[in-house]
Amino acid sequence: MKSEWQKAVITSSEIIAENIRRIELSPKFAVPVKPGEHLKIMVPLKTKQEKRSYSIVDAHHDGSTLALSVLKTRNSRGGSEFMHTLRPGDEVTVSRPSQDFPLRVGAPEYVLVAGGIGITAIRGMASLLKKLGANYRIHFAARSLDAMAYKDELVAEHGENLHLHLDSEGTTIDVPALINSLNPHTELYMCGPIRLMDAIRRAWNQRGLDPTNLRFETFGNSGWYLSESFQVNVPELGLHATVNKDESMLEALQKAGAAMMFDCRKGECGLCQVRILDVDGKVDHRDVFFSDRQKESDAKACACVSRVVSSPTSSPTSTITVALS
Repeated sequence: MKSEWQKAVITSSEIIAENIRRIELSPKFAVPVKPGEHLKIMVPLKTKQEKRSYSIVDAHHDGSTLALSVLKTRNSRGGSEFMHTLRPGDEVTVSRPSQDFPLRVGAPEYVLVAGGIGITAIRGMASLLKKLGANYRIHFAARSLDAMAYKDELVAEHGENLHLHLDSEGTTIDVPALINSLNPHTELYMCGPIRLMDAIRRAWNQRGLDPTNLRFETFGNSGWYLSESFQVNVPELGLHATVNKDESMLEALQKAGAAMMFDCRKGECGLCQVRILDVDGKVDHRDVFFSDRQKESDAKACACVSRVVSSPTSSPTSTITVALS
């Protein structure tokens, strides 16, 4: 059995939109790729290597060439910075393509929603739906036209099925109107910032639509507030750690010596959840694992993505006290 990991050579690297780099690579062992699949890449950090996942935007039919697109984020934990340094001829260690966001075929209607770099997970689905002659539409939202990766290609391929929404022009997605316009059997696929996805999930649930028809892929690094440094305490272990703006609570706890369970690092699986004993500040829940009601209770948090920010009544440095068991 082949190892999950293999070498791949970068064949192309170019900026295609504001802070977005398209990277094409050729893996040693090629396999055909399906829409919604992603690739894990080993990213070298200062003292270790970590896995980062990136959606496969498009690929050669036999998988001999794969394309990723990476947004260089302001508070990068090292992944996007590394990816933006890659140039043709560089070698990276990658996984085989894997699937957490499959497209089901046969629905009467499809709605695809992408926010910003979320288009990377949606573009392949849109192409397949067009080839199948499906009833579909795409809603693509971004700050501005300059921040829209693949805009021209999408317009040329999908025409009137594509709807663009720009913060800079005040044409943001009217989420309640969108959800209220749907056929009860519509399947909606979305990838984007947590604010957009939370709004869609809330409207979906309020209308009482089938939860199995709402599918999503998450970033794992977007929240309601800007990232701040904060303190995390674990009384049962006598641990006190600072969580810097460019690292997660999970990473800070691991660095401090805590043995943590985790998997997705995107706020989806819930393995890294901690019990909140006390908080001085406001918890910025960035996961899609807990329900809105659970988040409002501030009883638990996903350590891989959730953070604490200051509030008018909190100390200058926000603090969260948690239990791991």
